[in-house]
Amino acid sequence: MYSIVDIETTGGSPQYEKITEIAIYIHDGEKIVDEFVTLINPEKNIPYYITGLTGISNEMVTDSPKFYDVAKKIIELTENKIFIAHNVNFDYNFVRSEFRSLGYNFKRELLCTVKLSRKLIPGKKSYSLGNLCNDLGIHIRDRHRASGDALATVKLFELLLGINKLNGINGINHDDFGVLHPNLDKSKILNLPEETGVYYLYNDRQELIYIGKSNNIKSRITTHLGPSKNKKSLKMRKEIADFSFEITGSELIALLLESEEIKNNKPIYNRTQRRSTRHLGLFSHYNDDGYLCFYMEDVNKQPLQPLKTFESLEYAQLELSKLVEEYTLCQKLCGLYNSQGACFHFEIRQCNGACTGAEPASIYNQRAIMAKNSFNNINENLIIVDKGRHKEEKSVVRIQNGKYIGYGFIESSAIYGIEALHDCIKPKKDNHEVLNIIKSQLRKSKVERIING
Repeated sequence: MYSIVDIETTGGSPQYEKITEIAIYIHDGEKIVDEFVTLINPEKNIPYYITGLTGISNEMVTDSPKFYDVAKKIIELTENKIFIAHNVNFDYNFVRSEFRSLGYNFKRELLCTVKLSRKLIPGKKSYSLGNLCNDLGIHIRDRHRASGDALATVKLFELLLGINKLNGINGINHDDFGVLHPNLDKSKILNLPEETGVYYLYNDRQELIYIGKSNNIKSRITTHLGPSKNKKSLKMRKEIADFSFEITGSELIALLLESEEIKNNKPIYNRTQRRSTRHLGLFSHYNDDGYLCFYMEDVNKQPLQPLKTFESLEYAQLELSKLVEEYTLCQKLCGLYNSQGACFHFEIRQCNGACTGAEPASIYNQRAIMAKNSFNNINENLIIVDKGRHKEEKSVVRIQNGKYIGYGFIESSAIYGIEALHDCIKPKKDNHEVLNIIKSQLRKSKVERIING
């Protein structure tokens, strides 16, 4: 899978300038399967000559989201995909710089259509996007706007894919593209479902080496078998001799099943992938001066229920940075700034002075409590109804007294009340990770119905 990206900016240097527009088109090697386009408020002036080039003015971006508002969406869209752009380092470095300002380390595999064009279509006078597209008969609509340039890059990429004469599996034939395992039945790939569920990868001894979740099982397994510059991915690909899957219909059920199966089976490549992660929890407490503070702690060292758990410090810092911006919180009181005096935001007038005592705790805590409540802790009895494995079925997840009880499936016609929903549940183990999964899906409103009881 590929994420084809184009951005517009306030200038040419990622160190000093900001993004004003971003377009991302998700491509499966044959067609666009998802897209995201938005103007972005750069929180700085857009120079007149930039407006003349792009048509993007200060007035146009006034009510647009800021980068931290769309950061999570960008992470989710580009995760486990090759980041493609025309002159990719320009776009990638700007995106990385924006994430770096939020305390998050954004890293993706890269593919540059300029370099690929030079390799596959040698001898052109110019490889700029405008000149190359003119020469190849690719029409660019809205030149120097993110969507127009990104769509032109999509068409160029598709043309390059055709020239590359792919063999078998969709993807660019990188120099490091190796031979698949001889025991792998390639005909099984064609019959994979394009549905939501959990997939299992095996070696030639039928040992389970990896478990994953996807909203498109076929696309995800094809990605594992496709090109990669990541050494661990290349190593695993050579070992894949077979695969299986379980359709869940519901993304929530797929996430819960994936978590359970990884804990039960501990596949080697899941262990390798998670070895460096830290199971961090976000907690809150009142300090000696009465201010509500947030802090990160290993969930195993705390008897308290965390507001949210994270598998990396980068994700935790990204979440906290967004809270600080959204609720005008103090960086020091959120554990993001360590100093004897005021926090950095106080110096640039983005903090009201809780770190120095200038803002009373009673006023500051009103916003801090709103931030805390935004995590939507589950402290009640809930039944979550979502898609099933086919049209006549529903999936059911049960929460009792804030604890995860389990999930099950039920025929839509058999739902007569709460008791019928309770009866279909198969008991599962409660833990921090599954509660975090459920809370995340509820926040995203990615379920069909929530019933109290």
